[in-house]
Amino acid sequence: MRSMTIIAIAVMLAAAPALGQSAGQAGAAPPAAGPTTAATTGANSAHVAPAKPAVAASTPESRSAAALALSHEPTFDEGTAQRIREAALSYSDLAVRGGWPVIPADAKFAVGVAGPHDELLRQRLIVGDDLAADKAFGPFDEVVAEAVKRFQVRHGLAATATVTPRTLAALNVPVQKRIRQLEASLERIENMNFQFGQRYVVVNLPATFAEAVENDKVVRRYRVIVGKTEKPSPTLTAEITGVVLNPTWTVPSSIAKTEISAHMRKDPSYLSRMHMDVLDGHDNPIDPHAVDWSGTHAPNFTVRQQNGAFNALGAVKIDMPNPYSVYMHDTNQRNLFSDDYRFDSHGCSRVDNVRDLATWLLQEEMPKWNRVAVDTAIATGQHQEVALPKKVPVAWIYLTAWMTRDQTIQFRNDIYDQDEQLLEATAEEAAFFNQAGSHPLTAHLAR
Repeated sequence: MRSMTIIAIAVMLAAAPALGQSAGQAGAAPPAAGPTTAATTGANSAHVAPAKPAVAASTPESRSAAALALSHEPTFDEGTAQRIREAALSYSDLAVRGGWPVIPADAKFAVGVAGPHDELLRQRLIVGDDLAADKAFGPFDEVVAEAVKRFQVRHGLAATATVTPRTLAALNVPVQKRIRQLEASLERIENMNFQFGQRYVVVNLPATFAEAVENDKVVRRYRVIVGKTEKPSPTLTAEITGVVLNPTWTVPSSIAKTEISAHMRKDPSYLSRMHMDVLDGHDNPIDPHAVDWSGTHAPNFTVRQQNGAFNALGAVKIDMPNPYSVYMHDTNQRNLFSDDYRFDSHGCSRVDNVRDLATWLLQEEMPKWNRVAVDTAIATGQHQEVALPKKVPVAWIYLTAWMTRDQTIQFRNDIYDQDEQLLEATAEEAAFFNQAGSHPLTAHLAR
């Protein structure tokens, strides 16, 4: 609450009507000593458009390599809370200075084509430190296009270097909202009790990326698919205990009751086509035709999918016991990893290039479990459970705003609408204790 109070004071100042975001105030520069929001070291140098390479087929390995190339700085480490606090205070100061300009929704930008809003865009990018301050004038050119690309990377947008509608919308998000994102992210991170280790795994749900961290550096980064908005993935801390190759899938009872039952009512052959078995409490098979699929009661049976290429968990499952019964796994729908919008699961986290992650988790078992050994074991089709000799901490976090050690501030959409809910709850709690402080019967609560 102390950190929230400090930031709240700055936000109250920033929200004063006289300091609103107007076009006349748009050129206000951010604090000179404040954190930067992009890799500005190259902002002053001339940019020459490189020759476009031939487009290669997208593979799990190439996608993971591209993700890792973005940065080796962890999203979540022991200094994350302090850095978010610094970023929030810096943005509050920026808000007091006038924030950034609003770019008209109908603005158009094209390299080499002068437009009426080119310098307004330059001002917006300078305020965010995506463009060097000495580049305030001129039409939309390659230098500005590179600055747009830096902005897009920081906001989880496709790095097209063109001002797409989504990019324009992100550019026009008010600074006060960005401050609230930092506040909410800080509040969540301060309430987490995570035991960092030399090696650990982090899944940031709004960013739909997983990071394998070793010796304070990200050594692996993967695209992930997490829960749908109506079935959000939980935030949690746990330990990875093992890797399962060619796993079976025990269908959660909620899915069996709704989705499986609905399929069986329409198509009695559904289970056999999906290689699924119905089992009793002792894992004995039950005739599916003897089951009541009306869906009006909780299922008193288990539905389990056999391992194989058709299995929903794919070829790898990562065990991480937790109260939510979620885990990380492969998928038989790997094409979904190419999508920018990756909120499509029932709560678990599907991992792109998960065989590489499994190999990293098993690296203490080298050379017994190198990548070739993992691929070979999967190719046999045999179910195999491999326990880790040393458990690896894992955290699923919900950060819509954070700052890495190189002082790059990142933002993502509040896909599960948790930021405003948290801040409203925090405000209600603060109001309660403020009132309690003046009441004779509850004054002790405010001490």
